[in-house]
Amino acid sequence: MQTASQRQARCLSYIALGSNLGDSRRIILEAMARLQKFSGWPLLKSSLWQTTPVNCPPNSPLFVNAVAGFAPQKNETPESLLQKLRALEKEFGRPPKKVLNEPRALDLDLIAFGAETRNSPDLTLPHPRAHLRRFVLQPLGEIAPDLILPGQSKTVAQLLAVLQDAESVTRFEQHRSS
Repeated sequence: MQTASQRQARCLSYIALGSNLGDSRRIILEAMARLQKFSGWPLLKSSLWQTTPVNCPPNSPLFVNAVAGFAPQKNETPESLLQKLRALEKEFGRPPKKVLNEPRALDLDLIAFGAETRNSPDLTLPHPRAHLRRFVLQPLGEIAPDLILPGQSKTVAQLLAVLQDAESVTRFEQHRSS
């Protein structure tokens, strides 16, 4: 049986934010401010985390990562939200991909959209590797530790506790509520 906080967490959308080009801290904070426009409620924001690049080209710079959670606007779909996220990446200067996981000013990944699932060439929900990535789970665990991603049986906090990887994830800046 799900707890009240698990039920609430499953109604929200979660976006992982990452940047490793330019003023990554500023970019992530500005992107979070822009994501607020996608929600009628205050945004849930994790701290900023400095992380090592995972599956990136050699000598890629460190990332600044965070996760934001929000209640999608009425009539929003995972597909329409994904289009908005891609447009936002482009506004922040992200060019079309040339190399897998190349450095980028802004990367926005739709981790979950409530309890929705998708498996199409453009969108897989929940994000297929979120449960394996410390740079996603650590910030997600700050704002939704009781969340159970669709298809998983463990909470984010439980997934994080058993995760075995070599990623370096360090709190860069703790979020302060405004």
